[in-house]
Amino acid sequence: MVGSWPQQDHPYLTAASCKVTSKADTRYNCIAWAAKDDLKFWWPDQMGIGYWPAGITREVTIGAFVGAYETLGYKLCHQGTLEPGLEKIAIFGTGPSGSEIPTHAALQLESGEWTSKMGTLEDISHKTVDAVSGPVYGNVICYMSRPRLP
Repeated sequence: MVGSWPQQDHPYLTAASCKVTSKADTRYNCIAWAAKDDLKFWWPDQMGIGYWPAGITREVTIGAFVGAYETLGYKLCHQGTLEPGLEKIAIFGTGPSGSEIPTHAALQLESGEWTSKMGTLEDISHKTVDAVSGPVYGNVICYMSRPRLP
């Protein structure tokens, strides 16, 4: 086993496809990690317990997640291929097409590999964005990009 997550939840994460890059930490989650925030747990819960950007609806929808990342300068884009000068994120979800529920976000590294926070478990780097696809996170629903910050 590569990390502490159940292998059946992430069948494509193997020693060949990913590397653990940090210990488990409950302070932040994958949504925060993709936003480069390892101090807050991002989630649009109705009780206001998780951090969520001001002015963005606190609902678990792709639209709300897109809106949250737009506050950081990201815009929807068509693909997750590496493009010089651009930083990309992928938002994952499960459910019927057009009404998916967001489940995960990953950040593309300058190398073209991706990085994810596995819930409250470890951070990992993975060779392809689809390595974290599976029964828990589903599949990539959309990509967003912004100019890569120095």
